[in-house]
Amino acid sequence: MSGPPADRAAVERRPSGELESTILAALWAAGTPLTPGQVQGALGTELARTTVTTILSRLYEKGSVTRSRAGRGFAYTPTEDAAGLTARRMHSELRKEEDRSTVLARFVSQLTDEDERLLRDLLDGDAR
Repeated sequence: MSGPPADRAAVERRPSGELESTILAALWAAGTPLTPGQVQGALGTELARTTVTTILSRLYEKGSVTRSRAGRGFAYTPTEDAAGLTARRMHSELRKEEDRSTVLARFVSQLTDEDERLLRDLLDGDAR
């Protein structure tokens, strides 16, 4: 005997942020504002439109997307590209820590040689 759909959803839960990333990727790929129904169609998954709408609303509250009226609902547009979003997340995590020096030191110590050279170039103003 199988359990109710909620049981299946709990077992198949995605890692935190995965849905947001997936939805943002669909918006970036579209290059134009999308409604929740259009995002759902672009994803080609079994996500309910209400789930897509909820995630888009959360992204809007976080400032990751803007929205404009589209009929009775909204169409959503990302506020920045993938690199900008990653940078904002990194800043957000850094702001949470009191000992920023240790966090930055550990971050830098885990960089590859290539990434370390790139960071040095960026800090020296030699960005490509």
